[in-house]
Amino acid sequence: MRVIGLAGWSGAGKTTLLRRLIPALTARSLRVATLKHAHHAFDVDQPGKDSHAHRAAGASEVIVSSARRWVQIHEVGEEPEATLAALLRRLTPCDLVLVEGFKREAHPKLEVFRAANGRPPLHPEDPRIVAVASDVPFPQAALPVLPLDDVEAIAAAVRSRAEPLAAVLERLEHGATQ
Repeated sequence: MRVIGLAGWSGAGKTTLLRRLIPALTARSLRVATLKHAHHAFDVDQPGKDSHAHRAAGASEVIVSSARRWVQIHEVGEEPEATLAALLRRLTPCDLVLVEGFKREAHPKLEVFRAANGRPPLHPEDPRIVAVASDVPFPQAALPVLPLDDVEAIAAAVRSRAEPLAAVLERLEHGATQ
């Protein structure tokens, strides 16, 4: 397994790019997993569904399974938020893990940058950013800067710059946050 993240400010287009990038990578016969960080409470089940009723009744964990898919819902409660390393360890082996968010963690990242956001780029301050997908050029950047709409070039960069899971876990668990 190899790991790379997509990092950027809210509204930069990380999810939009992921929706275009995943088919480009799976077309190359790669098995791709995604891991998304949310800054807010979220639900994957809905009121009226059995899984929701189980959680509302107090279950700390619910697994829903069918012949086509399964999902595990774990209530954190008073526990600390799961770390990126812990979540990566839970994934089923695949070829490539795309991490959305966790921009302050020490895994390799592709920055998604949009000038209209009015926020500064992340790459000058984050040595773990290995490439930038942007709607504006950064001629002074010491790393590849790819057009935000060139999904094939971004897919190639993601493949070549993703790091082995073991190296990422070592850095996350024993290294610095940058």
